[in-house]
Amino acid sequence: MIKFLPIGGADEIGANSYYLNIFGTGIVLDCGIHPRKIGTDSLPNFDLIDELPVDFVFISHAHQDHIGSLPYLIKKFPHAVVYSTWQTKEIAELTLHNSVKIMKERMSDTDQLIPYTHDEIDLLVQSIRPFDYNETFSLRGLRHEIDGAIKVTFFDAGHILGSAGILLEHQDKKIFYTGDINLSEQEIMNGAILPKCKIDVLITESTYAGTASQPNKTWKTETKRLASSINKIVSNGGSVLIPVFALGKTQEILMTIHNMIQAGLIADTPLFAGGISKKISRRYDYNKYKVKRNYVDTELTDIPFTDLYETDVLTEMRRKPVIALASSGMMLERTMSFDLAREWIRYKQNAIFIVGYMDPDTPGYKIEIAKQGDEIIFNENLTPVKVNCTVKRFTFPSHTRREELLQIAAQLSPDRVIIVHGENASVDWLGMNILSKHPSSKVHAAKVGKWIIF
Repeated sequence: MIKFLPIGGADEIGANSYYLNIFGTGIVLDCGIHPRKIGTDSLPNFDLIDELPVDFVFISHAHQDHIGSLPYLIKKFPHAVVYSTWQTKEIAELTLHNSVKIMKERMSDTDQLIPYTHDEIDLLVQSIRPFDYNETFSLRGLRHEIDGAIKVTFFDAGHILGSAGILLEHQDKKIFYTGDINLSEQEIMNGAILPKCKIDVLITESTYAGTASQPNKTWKTETKRLASSINKIVSNGGSVLIPVFALGKTQEILMTIHNMIQAGLIADTPLFAGGISKKISRRYDYNKYKVKRNYVDTELTDIPFTDLYETDVLTEMRRKPVIALASSGMMLERTMSFDLAREWIRYKQNAIFIVGYMDPDTPGYKIEIAKQGDEIIFNENLTPVKVNCTVKRFTFPSHTRREELLQIAAQLSPDRVIIVHGENASVDWLGMNILSKHPSSKVHAAKVGKWIIF
């Protein structure tokens, strides 16, 4: 018997974690934290698997909503063996160490959760067993109940460096977990690669399934629109703030802006970036020949910019036009983009350009939907700020579009589909459209704590 239990991130984006039991062998797919919650509430509900076997853990990629709670899972199940791609292991060392301070800041006074330490992260990262894309390996130490090996293969998911779709094979059954996937090219990352076989069970993300696609908006067309918009702001003496995630989006937009400057599409404007994204960019450069990526002759670490964590970018912004790439991508509290945005929006000549997903309950979403003249309450302890600057959204997705999610289902022809990692509207749209095109498939909207048995 094969059983599937969501323990986090089923019908939302955050704390993504899923338990898979294959004839008595327990496997956890990802274990993230929720970016908007604090302490214990930010973790998956590990209590749901307290009395269950947890033998192996697979991390699809190193974003915090997929890896941030790994230290807590391993504390609970110290004998579980963790697997990832080589690149995810390298980046995990950076992001997990960076999250130590963040987790301490996000503990409530009454929370019983104990923050993990840098020493614990060192030991954890050393224990991760990495594999290359398309390298099939068998799991060792399986429980006696299982008949035959479980084979595993990582496929390039095209989302960020190291991201993987995970194929699990047992006897004649094939289960494919997409993780966060993107079939389309970005500036650096190429599109995902899918297994060339029929899949019995597809566990798929649905991030953008609720968003109507705009076929005329490709990465190239949006680059031209971004260039035109930057030129308009800068030529009028304004500055541009672009909120980005330190992992993935920073590298993509940094390369995009660099290429625009090199091509003469925008003026050579002072660029500000930095923080942990600098170290992550080195990982991108180090692996440029090891993965399928664009612009292998251009190293991200050679692109000139000033570190906004070492310079008063607000003072610079008042003196001359600048472009600032600041994390977090959703402008969460206690982040550089949050602090900069509160000042940025006061200046009429400035602009904030949104280039990624915004959770509806984040400050970034408030800014994204705001009109000039609106007042934004960043939090209840801060004075509302009037929006005077330009706010504009651009389509530079690192998750696959909704018609591509249908393409994945069509190509893999699964007998059963489990939809995760999406809000209700996204899950509903994807489920309805898969059923309309593949009426013989069984489609499940995953819910935390609700078993799916097949």
